[in-house]
Parts: sequence; structure tokens; C-alpha cells
Amino acid sequence: MSEASPARGGEQGRIQLTVADLLSLIRIPLAAAFLLVSHNGWRLAIVGVAALTDLLDGPVARRLGSSPFGAVIDPVADKLFMAAAVGVVAFSGRLEIYEIVGVLLRDIVATVAFAATFISHQPRAIPARSSGKAVTVAQILTLVAFLVESPYLRPIAWATTAIAIIAIWDYYRVAPRAQRRLGRRA
Repeated sequence: MSEASPARGGEQGRIQLTVADLLSLIRIPLAAAFLLVSHNGWRLAIVGVAALTDLLDGPVARRLGSSPFGAVIDPVADKLFMAAAVGVVAFSGRLEIYEIVGVLLRDIVATVAFAATFISHQPRAIPARSSGKAVTVAQILTLVAFLVESPYLRPIAWATTAIAIIAIWDYYRVAPRAQRRLGRRA
């Protein structure tokens, strides 16, 4: 049913999710699964599926259409998955707490920024940028390094932190002209 068509009996107010929304939502049970399994082979598979759904949800939304909820569902699912996965890394003790904060820095800043706009009753989203995508790739590489017990885990975590700082600066630089109100088409 398109937005312009009248609602049929019982459908008014019903949330309509798109394929892209479903791809994003998959990351939420994957976050729980990452916490529940203890074998690194399974965790690698979970990271692979999460990365694949994150890679596909944007192109699928552009090709098949998006919902007003996609701008919220995608980043929430991303942050939940990454928080759960990096939480496992934190509890392992293989990285210091400041390194964990560095790996999650972009997500922490984005969450605080969104909360501030939400509290001000003007929630906004900034369209994805290549710097943000680079942070996601670096975070995934950090998780893979942890799961394969790479001796390069710590340098990869520091590189992820550096990329996150660049991404924060990039988003801050473009935020005044790039943001759009949630629920509206770009």
C-alpha cells in the first residue's frame, strides 16, 4: 500500500516495514546471538552476517524503497550490534577501557547527538557518509582481529579510534547543511 492510498479496514496506523528495514532489524537478534555463543567460529559467522546486512540495507532501500522508520532502525540496529560485540571484547580484557571507548567513539557521539536533537523535539538524521562507513569497516576489522586472536588487535583498535575521530569531525563539518528531519523524504 502506498502512502497516498487510503488505509483498508484495520490497516490504519499499522507500521509497514520494508525489505531494507528487515535487513537492518536482523542485526538485533544477531547482537543477542553474539553475546550468547562462546565459540569464536560462530561469532565470526555472526559478524559476517551482520556486516552483510549492513552493506545491503542501504542499496536495497534505494532500489526497493524505504520507510520513514529506516532512518531510525538502521543506526539503532548498528549501535546495538556493535555495543554487544565490543562488550564481549571489553569483558575479555584484551583491550583497555579507553581503547574500547575509542572503538565505539563515533557511535557514542552519534547517540549523544541524536538524543540532544530528540530532547529538543527536532530529531534529525544526517545521511551516511564515507567517513562513517570507514569507521564501520574498521570496527568490523577490530572484531575480526579479536575473534582470530590477532596480535594486531590493539593497533587496529587505535586505527579505528583515529578513523572515528576523523568521521566525527566530518559529520560535525557537514551537519548544519546535511541534516534532515526524521520521517521526511530526503
